[in-house]
Amino acid sequence: MSSEAPPVPETDETPGASELPSPAKGERNDPPSSPPPSLPPPSEHGHAPHGSVGALVLGALGIVFGDIGTSPLYTLAECTHGPHAVPPTHDNVLGVLSLVFWALMLVVTVKYLVFIMRADNRGEGGILALLALLPERIRAPKERPITWLAVLVIAGAALLYGDGMITPAISVLSAVEGLKTVSPAFTPYVIPITVVILVALFSIQSRGTSTVGVLFGPVMATWFLTIGGLGLYHASKNPAVLAALNPAHAVGFFAHHGKHGFLVLGSVVLAVTGGEALYADMGHFGKKPIRIAWVAMVLPCLVLAYFGQGAILLARPEAADAPFFAMSPGGRYTVALVVLATMATVIASQALISGAFSLTQQAISLGYFPRVTVKHTSKDAEGQIYVPEINWLLMVACIVLVLAFRESSRLAAAYGIAVTGTMAITSVAFFTVMRENWKWPLPVASAVLVFFLAFDLPFFGANALKFLDGGWVPVVIAAAFLVVMITWRRGRFFLGRIIAKKGKSTEAFLASLPGLQRKKGCGVFMGATPTGVPTVLAIHATRLGVLEEELVLVAVNITRDPYVENKDRVTVEELGPGVYRVNLRFGFMDQPKVPPALALAKKRHGLRVDIENATYFLGRESFVASSAGDMGATAESFFALLSRNARPATAYFELPTDRVVELGTLVDL
Repeated sequence: MSSEAPPVPETDETPGASELPSPAKGERNDPPSSPPPSLPPPSEHGHAPHGSVGALVLGALGIVFGDIGTSPLYTLAECTHGPHAVPPTHDNVLGVLSLVFWALMLVVTVKYLVFIMRADNRGEGGILALLALLPERIRAPKERPITWLAVLVIAGAALLYGDGMITPAISVLSAVEGLKTVSPAFTPYVIPITVVILVALFSIQSRGTSTVGVLFGPVMATWFLTIGGLGLYHASKNPAVLAALNPAHAVGFFAHHGKHGFLVLGSVVLAVTGGEALYADMGHFGKKPIRIAWVAMVLPCLVLAYFGQGAILLARPEAADAPFFAMSPGGRYTVALVVLATMATVIASQALISGAFSLTQQAISLGYFPRVTVKHTSKDAEGQIYVPEINWLLMVACIVLVLAFRESSRLAAAYGIAVTGTMAITSVAFFTVMRENWKWPLPVASAVLVFFLAFDLPFFGANALKFLDGGWVPVVIAAAFLVVMITWRRGRFFLGRIIAKKGKSTEAFLASLPGLQRKKGCGVFMGATPTGVPTVLAIHATRLGVLEEELVLVAVNITRDPYVENKDRVTVEELGPGVYRVNLRFGFMDQPKVPPALALAKKRHGLRVDIENATYFLGRESFVASSAGDMGATAESFFALLSRNARPATAYFELPTDRVVELGTLVDL
């Protein structure tokens, strides 16, 4: 971070969709004309994934299901051998298995695949895409910097950063711990091997995953078939384990154990971690391939893997510390299973890391996070990005967690609270979509919400009780990200309001032009709103008293849609001789590249200027913090710190650095 306090570009945060005209009906998930008797139809618009269904299914196996697919490594072990475990008796094993099975059915299959995935934002999913789908008056009203629902949703997003730090640590560590089942002599090497794998994993992120990514699907398919086959073998030897399909065993488990049974829910939820990924990665693969992969392979193999471990525990309760690796025949087969498990956990970790990068890009575009470096690692795939600041933060956090907790069973206590918190928040946001976007009757929408919260809240409550055992870790991580995101949002809101008050009207500016000296050339002046005159233009005219003959007033607007097609990207208005206003629209998943968009404006929309040799003018603000301001002195000082260290607008908008001029001004917040 810079030790100096340079001011920040005026275009530091492009306006959100709230500052744009409402789109035409049918552009997104618009409400039906009457309350629907069932779920609304899927969106027919948006960013459609490319490829055959079979290829997309294989790709989804490698990216979407890595996290939930590696949960069998530690879930049953945590239920029967962890800090809040129950002894692996016959009734306990059947009770835990029944809870796991019905959690997979209700949370993943019913909640996410049937309901949540219907709430797509032109094909895109994820908690921030869900926020962008909401109406402006709920999501981002012009009179307030942030709403309670927006705070709740970005809190869910902040929890995902905690998940992104814990998942690689617990997944890789649990796989490497399998070496201890081969020989106790491997025990001293588990932590060093885990750290080496994590360092290698994060070190290759800058190169992208396009080369090795083609292997993810086949490796995960091999993983699912392997754990499904092992589970089928052991379950067939002890078919009594199939009695756990009856939910009566889950009910009986709670009736017998009471409060202790409730604590075990905090371990059962490990079986559904990764369920949010089905929704978040929807834009990459589409709903149909994800649903096919889940029903045809992932769910059957997971159920077989858990029931196979259950059969092992019924026969050999002493295997409770590592029931997954107990399914292996032993010897070199266990070594091979450890290697395959390590590969699967690395792939699962890769998916979480890529998800954190994508989440950051969305948060920046929607105005909830300071600009950081976003690099594209593939010329062909726009969605493959690398965010170095987030990458190294995740790496350090993962290594610290491994060194601090040292065992996957101890890390499991820190794991569930982030996932269950995000699940509950997603349910509340989905309820708002049902009411506001789809116009469902209140009783129907409330019934769906109550159904979701009936398992979301018990899962969250069970994990909240582990707060002192490690649950505080993701909470602290999420709180730090939440403070950054709220401060940034509020700071940009109040800054924009101050700039708007000081702004000059278009009419007044045009009237003053005859009195200004002009020189040859083209000047592009970047502003934050699609109306009025950019502050940097007024400063330039006042200080120098001379302007270029060709003036282009540019505003970059980030819409509530994930992507904007080129035909809808540019609007050009000629304000006077040689004076143009250009409004550029980008989706929150787009990279806002300004020069190509202006070239498009010249080619197709009548922008008659020498844009190829234009000079770009940006405003940069320095801030004066004051206790009398809207934010308070502490928040204003923190916002100024974030602003000083945000990525420059020149790089964010990919402007030619040799043709950029920045003009500073002092702003009293």
